[in-house]
Amino acid sequence: MNKDSGGGPADSLSGKALERIAAALEKLLPAEPPPCDFDSADAFVFAAAAARLQPVGRVNRVDMALLRGIDRLRDILSDNTERFAKGFSANNALLWGARGMGKSSLVKAAHAEINARLTACPGFKPLKLVEIHREDIDSLPGLMALLREAPYRFLVFCDDLSFDAADTNYKSLKAALEGGIEGRPRNVIFYATSNRRHILSREMVENERGTAINPGDSVEEKVSLSDRFGLWLGFYSCSQEDYLAMVLGYAEYFGLLADPAGIEREAIEREALEWAVTRGSRSGRTAWQYIQDLAGRLEKTTE
Repeated sequence: MNKDSGGGPADSLSGKALERIAAALEKLLPAEPPPCDFDSADAFVFAAAAARLQPVGRVNRVDMALLRGIDRLRDILSDNTERFAKGFSANNALLWGARGMGKSSLVKAAHAEINARLTACPGFKPLKLVEIHREDIDSLPGLMALLREAPYRFLVFCDDLSFDAADTNYKSLKAALEGGIEGRPRNVIFYATSNRRHILSREMVENERGTAINPGDSVEEKVSLSDRFGLWLGFYSCSQEDYLAMVLGYAEYFGLLADPAGIEREAIEREALEWAVTRGSRSGRTAWQYIQDLAGRLEKTTE
């Protein structure tokens, strides 16, 4: 018989050795990074898979002064954003309407302008811009939880937000904005852009109406998503006059007009109109694409 079956020195040494090995292995593992260093940047992209915020060193945006033909919308969104940045009440905003009319550009420009305007105010902390991708919208409640206790105010932004048939992620958005027990954190505001006023596709709404026992209730439940946004800002296709104002504004800003190395105003207007015809639309995006082409031909850059 083995008289040491109840545990002896060998068992004890084996346990201590295993503890030492485990401790050594733990030291070799990389330290778990924090969810985010909010001081590292003023803009972030939410990586939903890792539940972390990735800092953005340089935001792709244009100066507010270059956004032409949307003056009233610009002022409304800027005022709402500034009130929020100062710690006052403000609304979630839905920017909807014609493609290429500066919806996402306005959000990013408003963020930059407000920070630049308020940076000299005593005690002001920069407003942080956080982008969440459309396909990650079901993780929005997790992002809200991540930001809730942070010592900053956040503008959470989703570009080109829309939902198609069989997509139920809109329920996560509704709960995160207003419907959950906790609701939207006081230090977070949500802006979204969409080509659709009610965010949902017409096919989705019609399918719900055709299959529901009470079609009215079903459609109301889905359309109520847009009601979570206190501001609805509608963007419409621009006139020829507004389109040319956008083009000439860009041309002047980037030094593309005649003298010393540009081309004449009339030539720019003529080319810009021809460009719009080939693209089949007049919009801020079309104007910007023409300016990119013009700058390249003049051996200049818009960077």
